[in-house]
Amino acid sequence: MIPTPTAPDRPFRTGGFATLTEALDFAAAGPTGVNLYGLRGELILALPYAELRERARALAARFLAAGIQPLDRVGLVAETDADFVVAFFACQYARVTPAPLPLPAPLGGREAYVEQIGRMLGSARAAAVFGPEALIDWLRDAAAAAGTPRAMRVQDLPEAAPVELTAPQPDDPCYVQFSSGSTRNPTGVLCTHRALMANATAITRDGLKVVPADRAFSWLPLYHDMGLVGFLMAPLAAQMTVDLMPTGAFVRRPLMWLDLMSKNKATVSYSPTFGYELCARRGDGGREGLDLSAWRIAGSGGDMVRPGPLAAFAERFAATGFSEKAFVASYGMAEATLALTMAPLDTGLRFETVDTDRMEREGVAAPGESGRSRAFVRCGPVLPLHELEVRDEAGRVLPERRVGRIFVRGPSLMREYFGEPEASARVLSADGWLDTGDLGFLADGEIVPTGRAKDLILLNGRNVWPQDLEWSAESEIEKLRSGDVAAFSVDRDAGEQLVVLVQARSSDPEARRTLADDVAALLRARHGVEAKVELVGAHALPQTSSGKLSRSKAKALYLAGAFAAETTA
Repeated sequence: MIPTPTAPDRPFRTGGFATLTEALDFAAAGPTGVNLYGLRGELILALPYAELRERARALAARFLAAGIQPLDRVGLVAETDADFVVAFFACQYARVTPAPLPLPAPLGGREAYVEQIGRMLGSARAAAVFGPEALIDWLRDAAAAAGTPRAMRVQDLPEAAPVELTAPQPDDPCYVQFSSGSTRNPTGVLCTHRALMANATAITRDGLKVVPADRAFSWLPLYHDMGLVGFLMAPLAAQMTVDLMPTGAFVRRPLMWLDLMSKNKATVSYSPTFGYELCARRGDGGREGLDLSAWRIAGSGGDMVRPGPLAAFAERFAATGFSEKAFVASYGMAEATLALTMAPLDTGLRFETVDTDRMEREGVAAPGESGRSRAFVRCGPVLPLHELEVRDEAGRVLPERRVGRIFVRGPSLMREYFGEPEASARVLSADGWLDTGDLGFLADGEIVPTGRAKDLILLNGRNVWPQDLEWSAESEIEKLRSGDVAAFSVDRDAGEQLVVLVQARSSDPEARRTLADDVAALLRARHGVEAKVELVGAHALPQTSSGKLSRSKAKALYLAGAFAAETTA
């Protein structure tokens, strides 16, 4: 089997599409498409956009024949396979709204998954849910709990003759995207065709500056906005071939990502910081035949950009032709479809090193090269046709280098949280501004995110960023890895108490006691804080669907008594 080509001479257009189906109709005129790889890196299916369009339209007729109505919502378990990809686009041609759903967590069980999917189906008021054979019994239980009448494989839909399909309109719903941190009360971001196409155009034309010779590659989950929008719909909107491998394959063999990129001469790929870190830790820059010289955009997004692991990746793979100038820091969220800002191309990571004491006490991002300082990454200016402001607690717009809450406005924003008018009103103002919930500052017109507002720790008049504490421990204590530490504060009678959860792999009591003591001593010396350090199991800290630490879930579990206080300091 031969993958679909890169095809530099293909019909090429970025922007100007009113709907996702219009973009697929145009892409179907060329030879490019989607290539799906398996767990061992083998090519499972090469799906040209022309074939994807044909199969999607046929499946759309089957959706309608099964009694699913236009504008109904349906849950789709988002495996990286043909069933999901075809069904997602079939929904678009049928004017049905898909809600991509996660796969079970690696260490999760049936009960937790059924409960999670049931909440999502209930929130979406889904008319049906579709998934693989191995999960059908679980999906039926979830559907029953949610009142969803159908749970089946797409192959089990009734056959149907071709029908006249009504084209979706720009303001029709395109999909419902559940946030990566969905827990007890999932909120689904409702994205319209208009918002999707505005963001896809901004990403491909203005941010990435896609050219006909580009080829995309991704291992990111398709139930997360960076995988779904960034590496399924955005490449389609620029008629790019995209190679997709399952997230599970990356987790087992991270270097397969680089091997396949080298083999296919991919030019565009993104990862959260931890993906680059895994490769740098396991990789060999002298790996035989590995050639990453075509990789011109190595994007970083989905979490706070960590300079150290990316620098280590660039150094480790420099011999393969990888250039550190390929790194592109980005900022965005599902509520804005995906991207809001992108750093300029061909410049690599650019930092703002600030005086930590002044930022914590005064909210000023003043230059600081000596004493306590911290480097934050510039994530670029806001994309065209969008606006971005940094505001104080009273809603006043702040000048550059003052830390405040980030607000955005523009054509990519969600219409609402589906079925959640009060939650929507809390973040979307009447004049179209979205409260992102993030903190940051502007430097020369570029946004520099500093963290989530809800995670900020107030200690003795200081605003302490939890990731600073986490990164210090993970980078300076040899036994710790990325994602091993979660820091947060809890209310106590005597005031706020800093709690630091640390994943411990050793069962030796002395080694565990030493680890807890070392973390507490390091945070005391580096940051001047007294922390209650508690050790938890090796895989105990929860993650979001995009693979990053869920600090809020960790705190909730801690307060619920889920972590035994095995060793404290």
